[in-house]
Amino acid sequence: MTCSKSSILFIVFIILSHFSVQVVSVVKECGAEEDDGCTNKKKALPLKIIAIVTILISSIIGVCLPLVTQSIPALSPERSLFVIVKAFASGIILATGFMHVLPDSFDMLSSTCLEDNPWHKFPFTGFVAMISAIITLIIDSMATSFYSKKHNSGVVKPESGGEPVELAVVEAGGGGHSHFHGHNHGAKLEVQGAQLLRYRVIAMVLELGIIVHSIVIGLSLGASNNTCSIKGLIAALCFHQMFEGMGLGGCILQAEYKFIKKAAMAFFFSVTTPFGIALGLALASTYKENSPRSLITVGLLNASSAGLLIYMALVDLLAADFMGPKLQGSIKLQVKSYIAVLLGAGGMSLMAKWA
Repeated sequence: MTCSKSSILFIVFIILSHFSVQVVSVVKECGAEEDDGCTNKKKALPLKIIAIVTILISSIIGVCLPLVTQSIPALSPERSLFVIVKAFASGIILATGFMHVLPDSFDMLSSTCLEDNPWHKFPFTGFVAMISAIITLIIDSMATSFYSKKHNSGVVKPESGGEPVELAVVEAGGGGHSHFHGHNHGAKLEVQGAQLLRYRVIAMVLELGIIVHSIVIGLSLGASNNTCSIKGLIAALCFHQMFEGMGLGGCILQAEYKFIKKAAMAFFFSVTTPFGIALGLALASTYKENSPRSLITVGLLNASSAGLLIYMALVDLLAADFMGPKLQGSIKLQVKSYIAVLLGAGGMSLMAKWA
């Protein structure tokens, strides 16, 4: 399923890229970094190597923290503390889309290095983000529908090694909705079969959006030779990746995958930004972040990633939890979760000053 989703979004990115125009004449400062005393290729290289190591470690800690702490009773998905931590992580993901990725796309696609027509005549960032959110909705809905029909036999097996979850469908009185009641015999976590499918879809789609965003920020850092900006970026991106990893790790935990799949998803998240930095290092001589082609490509990718992250944070994470029976049944837990969302979104928004 992950491959099919990746293929669909990749095709969309390619189609959008064809809207780019060929720029014949480019102002000199658009193709290179300004020499303000901070640009030094030799001094930038060791900083980039440090960035690869520190960001890799921070990413591993962030994404693995929810997976490791699952053995702690207070942090199990059934406990209120887990709901509050998940709300905090959801706020981080929401702020990543609104405060980090979307503004970057606006800056790139409205750059003076691009031709006035069409890039300054039409709000491409908002349009692409909107289309990306709609496509995410379609993929989210179709994937859930497909896997629900696939497991229509009445049994859904959690990949964590537990016993099958037996599903019984009970028709609602007058609303036309169906409710799934799961009985997990011997499984560590009692999760309704239908909800388990949703958790798996959410984890996969969210990882896809984060990976696209991570490659872009890694590429930009790796291609830059500005030692003044790199120093601040390293610290900011370490916190950025750690908190973002916590949000993704929580979703992976709820999906109840087998150990090998959990490890694979954690691995890909952890290495994506360091890989982007290494790729930027390799392409430093040819990749110019202020060139029209780079601005258009990265700007469109950022807009697409922003639409996906914002949709996932609002619809699949925040709305799903806050409209669920656990939070609806406790005003006290709702208030704590609201505060957690604001803290997560506020902390990540503050980091936008440096990264």
